[in-house]
Amino acid sequence: MSRIGNILKVPDLRNKVLFTLMMLVLYRFGSYVPVPGIDQNAVASIENQAREGGVLAFLQLFSGRALTRFSLFALGIMPYITASIIMQILAVVIPKLQEWQQQGAVGQAKTTQWTRYVTIGISILQSTGLVFLFHNGGGGLTGGQGNLDLVPGFSPMIVMLIVLTFTAGSALLMWMGELITTRGIGNGMSLIIFCSVVSGLPSAFSAVYSADNGAVKLAIFLAFFLVLLVFIVFIELGQRRIPVQFAKRVVGRRMYSGQSTYIPLKVNQAGVIPIIFASAVINLPVLLSQVLPSDGWGASVSKFINDYLANTRNLVYLAILALLIIGFTYFYTAIAFDPVQQADNLRKQGGFIPGIRPGPQTEHYLSKVLNRITLPGAIFVAILAISPTILVGYLLGPGAGNNGAAYSIGGTSLLIAVGVALETMKQVDSQLMMRNYEGFLSGKS
Repeated sequence: MSRIGNILKVPDLRNKVLFTLMMLVLYRFGSYVPVPGIDQNAVASIENQAREGGVLAFLQLFSGRALTRFSLFALGIMPYITASIIMQILAVVIPKLQEWQQQGAVGQAKTTQWTRYVTIGISILQSTGLVFLFHNGGGGLTGGQGNLDLVPGFSPMIVMLIVLTFTAGSALLMWMGELITTRGIGNGMSLIIFCSVVSGLPSAFSAVYSADNGAVKLAIFLAFFLVLLVFIVFIELGQRRIPVQFAKRVVGRRMYSGQSTYIPLKVNQAGVIPIIFASAVINLPVLLSQVLPSDGWGASVSKFINDYLANTRNLVYLAILALLIIGFTYFYTAIAFDPVQQADNLRKQGGFIPGIRPGPQTEHYLSKVLNRITLPGAIFVAILAISPTILVGYLLGPGAGNNGAAYSIGGTSLLIAVGVALETMKQVDSQLMMRNYEGFLSGKS
């Protein structure tokens, strides 16, 4: 409470926190504003089907259940996140984007502007696909029979109206996230995702409590939840610090002595991105199975997909998901941290790793260290993704609503919530320490 009081003592920080909270409240309000042209009775049925699991249960995790309500912010912040990932991957193969990354603030502004354009394009494509898909009841997204029609007055004008509303909501949410980043506290996009994920926790805990012997099962799950929480904090803060020494240099008539610093390599360098990639890839066959023939080889393939890839508690599903997560962790880490570029920057700045020659040897050393710490990070993310699902399946057993609960309190939710909370607390701490106040993460002075 004393640390919260410290926040209230600083007018600038207090205003930033209040502004952030106000924007998040507006986001939650917008997630309940209905889109015109949608049958609300059919929306309620889709929400019930989404609780049984399926691809939609995973997608609505990042929209705070606004997707199943077909509300203004139904697309959530995922179009922007997808656009950011696309731009980051393209920067590896497109020289112009690499050039922008090396131009500092000017290049960052250009990259951000193109990310916005890509976000609008993705929003238009996603909203158009959702309108046509939910005109037929959602197909294989919800795990239902697909016999509902959310757009009863289906016509070109109605489709354009809904697509325009969804796209405008996505653009508004992107603008709100950028406002939080510049005028509030923390990263706006991350806080919006955090708000979406946390909003699904009460209903998930309620699903555990409503089962037989619910109080005992809820106590078991809460104990597991706290252990997993401590484990996530421990891994998220884990770093391998590589020492770097800078030689003496002469600038004009001044001689600067050598400095010692370090390169922090996080154990979990990729964050939650591998879980998102792996979940999207493993759910792709479920979508494709909807267009297969209903008899012959198509029926056999569809049965295999429904038995092994659509059931989140199946051992085959969990094994494939874990392997995909480990593979995508290595893939994204290689994109996020480039040993060649890092070694080249050290050489240009006159820095070196003690005992390692600059150039190719530094590059080889950084690659070796990165590969060694990526493996435990990848295994950690894989365990984090599948362990809550196994526990929910053990406590609740098969039944409607349990798959949806597994998504809401799964490893993805925990990793996002803890990661965003830690980063936001670090920013609050830095603001307090600048004004000689004690922060949340600091010890007693």
